[in-house]
Amino acid sequence: MDTPSNWRKSSYSGPGDGNSCVETAHSPTLVAVRDSKTPARATLTFPAGTFTTFLDALKPAHSTVTDFARFRG
Repeated sequence: MDTPSNWRKSSYSGPGDGNSCVETAHSPTLVAVRDSKTPARATLTFPAGTFTTFLDALKPAHSTVTDFARFRG
């Protein structure tokens, strides 16, 4: 199984602690995820269709961004 090579960090990874996040790489058939602090270590690889299911399982019941926007009016 070939891992995609177009790694990207989240746009939320700012300066300072910007290396404490995950990176993703996409291809038409796969999505790969790795720890940005240790990119040479283990990589999770998902079939493209199941990555969304994985992300949905990680989301809390209420998004803090959505809640903030609602309270802000």
